[in-house]
Amino acid sequence: MKGTTLISYPTGNLFIPATHGRLEAILKDPRETPDAPPRGVALVLHPHPLHGGTMHNKVVYRTARALNTAGLITLRVNFRGVGLSTGTHDNARGEQTDARHALDYLTENYPDLPVTLAGFSFGSRVGLEVGIKDDRVSYLIGIGTPVNMYDFSFLTACRKSLLLVHGSADEFGDVEKVQNAAELIRLHNSNVSVRIVNGAEHFFKDHLDEMESIIRDWMVTMLDDDSHVR
Repeated sequence: MKGTTLISYPTGNLFIPATHGRLEAILKDPRETPDAPPRGVALVLHPHPLHGGTMHNKVVYRTARALNTAGLITLRVNFRGVGLSTGTHDNARGEQTDARHALDYLTENYPDLPVTLAGFSFGSRVGLEVGIKDDRVSYLIGIGTPVNMYDFSFLTACRKSLLLVHGSADEFGDVEKVQNAAELIRLHNSNVSVRIVNGAEHFFKDHLDEMESIIRDWMVTMLDDDSHVR
């Protein structure tokens, strides 16, 4: 595995080298046999570390499961200072570097596969900006995008396929702001989908099944449509 040293601690769990030391991660491969071709790889990022966010968050787990079901190998990481990851919280700046380290791992170990970058809440703030700029990333997913809390004006530069999944009662992101952001992106990019989950709050309590289905179905559609172009 070129350029990446792994320390396994149980199966599926690993450490990825980072500039500050290491990132704790969980890799999930849905293939029943190693020779079965995966449809892609995905990185899934967690909510705010200072408010209890980790890679074990329910929304993060269910997002990764949706992408696994769609045929993707998924990687969840703990940002710096969370769990067994080294380093300290850096207000979304250093966390962007963490996301790029995780992308390095995926693209080095699974080359030539389409890459999806998904993030929930704070993870969407980090992941969307990284994914828009990184040529390795083909698909972007923002879940519970906290448009009331952060500046998301950078989204207007998005030219990639993007899914925004949002609860109608999300307390950290007004639905109108999410829809307005999507309309601005659509001025230059038609590959933007906004799915509103009626009655769901920020953490999608009692609505996780619907959220998971939306992500799985969108991902399958994207991969099926793009496979006809290749």
